[in-house]
Amino acid sequence: MPFARLATATTPTCHIGLGLAAVGRPGYINLGRDEDLGADRSADALRTRTHELLDAAYAQGVRYFDAARSYGRSEEFLADWLKAHPDLDDVVIGSKWGYTYTADWSADAETHEVKDHGLATYERQRAETDALLGDRLDLYQIHSVTPDSPALTDKDLHARLAEAAAGGLTIGFSTSGPAQADAIRAALAVTVDGEPLFRTVQSTYNVLEPSAGPALAEAHDAGLTVIVKEGMANGRLAAPHAPDAVRAVAAATGLGCDAVALAWILSRPWAGVVLSGAATVPQLMSNLHAPAVDLDADRMTRLAALAEEPRAYWERRGQLPWH
Repeated sequence: MPFARLATATTPTCHIGLGLAAVGRPGYINLGRDEDLGADRSADALRTRTHELLDAAYAQGVRYFDAARSYGRSEEFLADWLKAHPDLDDVVIGSKWGYTYTADWSADAETHEVKDHGLATYERQRAETDALLGDRLDLYQIHSVTPDSPALTDKDLHARLAEAAAGGLTIGFSTSGPAQADAIRAALAVTVDGEPLFRTVQSTYNVLEPSAGPALAEAHDAGLTVIVKEGMANGRLAAPHAPDAVRAVAAATGLGCDAVALAWILSRPWAGVVLSGAATVPQLMSNLHAPAVDLDADRMTRLAALAEEPRAYWERRGQLPWH
C-alpha cells in the first residue's frame, strides 16, 4: 500500500492531500471560482497555478496528490511537476478513470465529462494515464461509483484491475450521489480469487453531507484507506457562503471557515486523507490550518446539526453552475 509511506509522517498536515479538480481545467462547479482564477484560464496559466499549489503543499508537508482523467490536463500538469522534482520519493500519486473530459478547454461547454465504467474505457484511459504518469502512479481509482455501476459486477474488468494490482498498482474507487453508503458496501464485497479488490475508497463527506460516514468506518475497519473529497461542499462551507454555525466556530477559534470544515472531518478516526481542493495558495494555506482547530464536544454538535437530507444535498450540488 503506497499510503504506508505516509504512516511515519509527523507533520500536522500529513493527513491532508491536494486534489487538482479545480485547477486542471478552465471550468468547475466550485463557488467563487471566477474570483479565484480570474480571466486567464489558458493551459499555461493553469499549469503554472497547479505547480505553485504543488510546491506550496509539498513545502507544508502534504504528500498525497490526486488527479483524474476528467480533470482536464491535471495529470499532465502533475506529471510535469514530478519530472521537475525527480528526487521526491515520498509522495503518493493517485488518479482516476471512468469519466472522459469532453469540454475541449471551454468553461461554457454543454457537457464537460462523460461517464463510462466499461472495460474498454479502462483500457484506453489506463494507457493515457500511463503515458503521462508512468511508474509514478501509485493509486488508480474508478471514478464516481454508484450502486448501479457496472464496475461493481463486471468480472472481466475486475480481472484486469487485479492484474494491475498484482503489478504493484493500488486499486481504489470513489463514490458520489445520495447512495454513497450502498456503493461503498457493494464495493467492499468485490473479490478476485477470494481477495478484496479495492484497497482505498474516496467519498464525499462534510458537515452538510455526512451520510457515508458509517460505511466509511466499515471500509476503514476492513483495511481500506479512506480518502475524503469535497470537504468544503464545493465552496458552500467557505467564508462567503458558510452557514452561521460554521462562521461562529471559526470566529471562536480565530481560524477560517474552511479550516473548521476540514477539522470536523479530520476528527474522524477513519479519515486517512482529507483533500484540499484549493485553487489559490492562500486558500491552501488556510486549509492547512485545519489540524490546529480546537473542536470541543459542543462545537462538534453544533456543526453536526447542519447535516442535510442526502438527496436534497446532491440535488443542490447538481444545480451548481460550471464557472
